[in-house]
Amino acid sequence: MFALRSGQGRKAGTVGSPRFGLSMAAERFVLPRFLRRPARLFSRLVSNEPELPSFAATLGATAFIAAAGIYGVFAGGHVPALVQYVTSNAGFAIETIDVNGNRETSEIDILDRLQLDGSTSLLGFNAEAARERIAQLPWVRSVAVRKIYPDRVEVMLKERQPFAIWQSGSQLSLIERSGDVIVPFSNDKYATLPLVTGFGAAAKAAGFVVSVAKYPELAGRVKGYIRVADRRWNMQLENGVTVKLPERGVEIAISELITLDRKHGLLSRDIKSVDMRLVDRLVIGLTPEAATRRNATMKDRLKQKRRPEKHI
Repeated sequence: MFALRSGQGRKAGTVGSPRFGLSMAAERFVLPRFLRRPARLFSRLVSNEPELPSFAATLGATAFIAAAGIYGVFAGGHVPALVQYVTSNAGFAIETIDVNGNRETSEIDILDRLQLDGSTSLLGFNAEAARERIAQLPWVRSVAVRKIYPDRVEVMLKERQPFAIWQSGSQLSLIERSGDVIVPFSNDKYATLPLVTGFGAAAKAAGFVVSVAKYPELAGRVKGYIRVADRRWNMQLENGVTVKLPERGVEIAISELITLDRKHGLLSRDIKSVDMRLVDRLVIGLTPEAATRRNATMKDRLKQKRRPEKHI
């Protein structure tokens, strides 16, 4: 004979049947205190009897608000601003800007192209975009922008070098050796640069001016270099004399001109032009005053030849 005993007749703390295939008899196994609550919650979920903790509503509301805020930041394009704010307050705000290599480029213009404010973070600063903006300034040939952590930006410039003053119509501009325009001419600092004018002068000036520079006694007297029909050059001297050079054999013509000037003081005489375009002859143009004096001299000589001789 045997008798069935209800659960009430069992010893306290025992479990009648194993859960999840494990015996949970109190005499054999006791969970640590910190695992008991998670174990009870898991047991309820498995047995379809969930019981949410008291703080679940608060936690869910907080998670929803956080998710909505994150979505708003991304959807509104505020991530860079958020990064700037966080990193600048973490000690990465830009404090120092080093600018090197600028002589003609204003530091104010450079700072304006960097687009910084008092709270800009070095982490969020786009150095490449800043470099592209600075490169558009007229005097800048090349530029590098570097971030130096934790709080420094370095700007290194190479500027364009003016070679001559180019006159186009009534407008004067500083140009490079290549003929590219830098800026309008407005500074007496570069007033001693050679003046070039005429169609094609800007692009062809470098080679010609360098050729003339080999003869300092002539180059120092040239006031302007004039390109004629994009084929040849005239030189305007400081005393008003125009030297018309040939299309070919320019250096030979210049050498002959200097020889004539040394022997006869040709370029210091009362003349208005020296035409060297013809290979076999030199044509001298007189000023109106010199032409008047020459005509008068010629008339006197003719009169003297026409006078009859007196017989004694």
